[in-house]
Amino acid sequence: MTIHAEHPFIDPERVLGRQLRGRLGNRVSLWCAGDLAGTGNERPAGLTVSSCLVVPGEPWRVVGFVDPASDLAAAIEHTGRATVALLEWQHRGLADMFGGIAPAPGGAFRHGEFTQTAHGPRLVDATTWAALELESTDEVGWNLQLTCRAVDIAIGPDENPLHHTRGRYRTFDAAD
Repeated sequence: MTIHAEHPFIDPERVLGRQLRGRLGNRVSLWCAGDLAGTGNERPAGLTVSSCLVVPGEPWRVVGFVDPASDLAAAIEHTGRATVALLEWQHRGLADMFGGIAPAPGGAFRHGEFTQTAHGPRLVDATTWAALELESTDEVGWNLQLTCRAVDIAIGPDENPLHHTRGRYRTFDAAD
């Protein structure tokens, strides 16, 4: 990884759209797929994702938008499964590592405690998470839309939720 003075994701064609999206504010989630002990297409992949939503229905669905060239996109398409965890304030360094904007010596998975599940690696201290099964993919703009069925959902305390707004991390008191 090379550290640059300029922001690595600034693209003149995308600036206005990124600014609009940044003003919406989004909860930061960590999507993971693959096998912690695997190799090749089975090796673990993870990516912080702020462009996602949860859709009510039977079953509930989680839709995420990721870079189609990312290791995560390839891993989910290969395995058909993933986990998504909602990050807290204390995870902001890990979020940067999985987002590719901070160094992660030895790989990002070495900087948090993960457990292997049938759906992929899951961050142990993330108390709100879901196990997902891929339903469909579609190219939308510059992203790959992953529409997934939520087959297991765990809801935990939400004391310091990590949000990304206007290029910065923020947290809000639960009473806000």
